[in-house]
Formats: sequence, C-alpha cells, structure tokens
Amino acid sequence: MGETEKAAGKESEQLEVEAVRVVFGACVAIVLWDELCDKQDTGFTKVRGVNLGGWLVVEGWIKPSLFDGIPNGDMLDGTQVQLKSVGLQKYLSASGGGGGNLTVDQDAASTWETFRLWRVSYREYQFRCIKGQFLTASNGDVISATVDSPGDTETFYIERNNSMLHIKLLNGGYLQVTNNNQLTSNYPSQPGWDDGMATFEMTIVANNLHGDYQLANGLGPDQAMVVLTEHRKNFITGKDFYFLSQSGINTVRIPVGWWIAYDPNPPAPFVSGSLDALDRAFYWAQIYGLKCIIDLHAAPGSQNGMEHSASRDGSVDWPSAANIEKTLDVINFLAQRYANNPRLLGIELLNEPSAGAVPLDTLAPYYKTGYQIVRSYSDNAYVIFCQRIGNADPMELYQADLGPINTVVDLHYYNLFDPFFEKLNATENIQFVYKNRMPQVQTLNKVNGPLVFIGEWVNEWNLTGASQTEYQLFGKAQLEVYGEASFGWSYWTVRCNSVHWDYEWNKRNGYLIGGSRLERPKYMLLVAGCLIYLLSILT
Repeated sequence: MGETEKAAGKESEQLEVEAVRVVFGACVAIVLWDELCDKQDTGFTKVRGVNLGGWLVVEGWIKPSLFDGIPNGDMLDGTQVQLKSVGLQKYLSASGGGGGNLTVDQDAASTWETFRLWRVSYREYQFRCIKGQFLTASNGDVISATVDSPGDTETFYIERNNSMLHIKLLNGGYLQVTNNNQLTSNYPSQPGWDDGMATFEMTIVANNLHGDYQLANGLGPDQAMVVLTEHRKNFITGKDFYFLSQSGINTVRIPVGWWIAYDPNPPAPFVSGSLDALDRAFYWAQIYGLKCIIDLHAAPGSQNGMEHSASRDGSVDWPSAANIEKTLDVINFLAQRYANNPRLLGIELLNEPSAGAVPLDTLAPYYKTGYQIVRSYSDNAYVIFCQRIGNADPMELYQADLGPINTVVDLHYYNLFDPFFEKLNATENIQFVYKNRMPQVQTLNKVNGPLVFIGEWVNEWNLTGASQTEYQLFGKAQLEVYGEASFGWSYWTVRCNSVHWDYEWNKRNGYLIGGSRLERPKYMLLVAGCLIYLLSILT
C-alpha cells in the first residue's frame, strides 16, 4: 500500500472517530437539554409527580378491603338513613330540618326525613338532622331535634333485624309512635318484631363516606391500630419510590391528615403512625432522588365535607376561628419538622376547599398566614395554594396577593364529576383538554405571581368500553397540556383498586405512555447505543 493510500486510510479512520464523537456528543447534549429546558431560572425542575393517595389519608374506594369486617358496616358515620314507622306507615320527620319535636306523619321522605348517623359503637348511634341538631330525649318522653352537641340523652341503642330496627334510650326506654303522630320513649316493655308501633323500617339513602373517621370509628381503637399499621407499612413501600424514579417521576405529593401533628397521641378516633410513615417517605425520596410535597388533605372540621378530608358526616365545619387556628398549628408543625430536609419541595396548605362552604375572605387570610409560617422556617420551600373546588375561578388566588416568592396555585383537572362530561365521547374528551384546559394553563402561566400546578389529574373518564389506544391518546393529550404548566403536574394516584386511576398499572400495561421528554431508561438506551457503536468502530 502506497503512502497516499495509507494517508487516505488514516484520514478516513480519523473522520470515523470524529463522527462517532459528534454523534455521542449530540446524544449527551439531548439528554442534558431535556433536563435544562424543563427548568426555571432558579434551577428548579418542573414537577412530574404522582400522588400517594389513600395511604396516610384513607379513601375507601382506593382500597375497599380496609373496611372489611366492620360490624354494621353499612351504618358508618355519615350514613344517611330514613326511618318509617311499621305501625303507621309514616316517616319520622324533623319539620324545618330540626329545631322542634319529631313527628311521624309523612307519606314520602325527603331532606327533613333524612338523618345522618354518628356512630358511638356498632350498636349505639346518634341521629343528626339536616340543619345540624340531634335527636334527643332531654325533654321528657317526647323525642325532639333540639340539641347541637350530643351526649347520653342523644345516644340511642339499636336492635337490628336486617332493615327493621328497635330503638331505645341508653336508660332502656324503647321508642314508639303514638296515634297522634308523635315519637316518644315510653314503650312499656321489650317489643317484638310484630309490634308495629315500636318497630321502624330503615332505608339507607347514602353510605358514601369511607374515610379515616369512618374506618377508625367503625373498627374501634385497637383494631383500627392493627389495620392501619399494616396498611401504612405495605400499601406504599420503597419499591414504589424506586418504580416511580425509573418511570420519569421526580416528585411525590403526599396527602396527610391534620392529626399527624398530634402523633403519637392523636385525638379519637384517629390512631398513631402516620408521622412515622411520612418520615419513611422522605427517607425513600432521599434514596431514589425524589422530591416531596406535603399536602394537607384533611383539615380539622373538614374543608369540603368529603371522605378524603376525614369528614364525619359530610358537614363542612372548617371555617371557624378555632379550626383555622388548629390548622395553622399543623402547618407550623410540618414546616418546622421538614423545612431543612433537602427532599422537601413544598407544602400545600389545604386541599380542595369547597367554594360553596369556604368563602374566599376566609380562605385568603388563612393562606397568607400559612405562607408566613412556612417562610419563617424556609425561604426556598414552595407554598402551594389549592383552588377552591366548585364554582370558583383560580384567578381569584392570583388577585389575592398571597405571598411574594416561591408560590404555586394548584388546579385539579378531571374529565369527571360533572354531568357535562357524561355525554362526551373519546374524541370530545381529548379535544376538551386541548381546547379548554390548554388556554387556561397558558393564560395563568403569563400572570405575574404563583406558578401553575396541575396537582391532580387521571387517565380516566366517563366512557365505557374505550380501547387502549383511546386511553393512550387521552393520556398523551393530558401530559402535553399539563406539561405546559409552569410548576408541573401530579397524577392521582400511585395505586388504586380502580385500575385506570392506578399510575403503576397504567404504566406497566401501556395505557399511559410518557411522563417526561426522555425517561431515564431511554437515556440509558441512547447512551448505551452510542457506546456500542463507538466500540464497534474502534475495534
């Protein structure tokens, strides 16, 4: 081989090596750019998160088996019942919703004839009217609905034969109806099931609250401790954090209840252990490189009347001075404990306050004070303000001047929970995300003030029989649109009895594809491919 050929061959080899370097450098640049383009000026990476729902705040639909074995499990706190006299064939009624004597004179039942249960034990109950008063025997033999805070004279012992009930006072007097349509507590003896005047037929109108209050009070303190200790130990583990870290997720949003601040001795009926579990979550986050958002999901008195705010009976009693002060104490506890933990990304001051029951002029001062509390411990932790659910415009929070630095407004986007979505097909659901949600996200992104966070969303809708491809397209639309939010997004939830709500199931079964521009396994495949090609050229 001549000198010219050798030189040409050497030059060709150098060009090949240089080409490999260029390709490899480009691949590395893609990886780095994917991270850099998702960052704010402060170096913060947008949230690609998953909620740890149903773990430290119980929601029965997420894990129904928690409620297995509760005696009279269809008569939990908040169950709505109607009672019909077998003898008169009339319904018990609290005229006006409460405030006077009960009558037994209605042929059909509505709100005045509906009572919410407060469970004392599996045999002992209190009955609350629509306006909040309790049935009582405090006025002699006649039963009225005139007491605001229940005690012994508002507690009734239940004898049950399927839907038939005998009801008696703790002192032993059975309830009966009289011929003039009153309800009294002076039935003279032990009634039989054929004694119509002292027998009542119970209709369960609603039994849709299955939260921490219902579980702990239904099981009783000892069994609740056993069940919840096992649940907190096994429902979420370090393996879940590893899976999330390998799936392009960088953050977990962790719902907690207000009683966590009182561990290890929370007020009844709540049981201890949630604080230790939250500490474990921060430990796993450290190991697997995730950030944590602590989300106060359940506040004292309940901010929305739902099971996930630990409401006892569907009432919204949070907007009181005492409950708000107690909630601020919880924020102080959480901020003090976790502010210096490098895994803390932010604290969400309150999840989903009800627009219909929590006025903005009550919520905004709470948010401002909560912000100041967090700032007293950390300049860097994000303070997150959740939009009111119901008829409320998120712009109200931008206009409220809640705090100057590192603030976030949390929006929850579901193509569910509204009759509007029930009539949409797959294409219309997807178009709604692009045509309605995208403009709102883009508008809020441009507003001076808090960042935008889609803190809850799910790859589920009201369709039945949708194909896997349709789910993939729906998920893709949401990831694209919610990925535009300046703070990021968080999927609800990591694990669920309803599979399309289950993030891990969606990922493993290919119903939800994506979640980051280049997920970590793709990084590794890309770099490995470059290395293999490089080795093949050089050898």
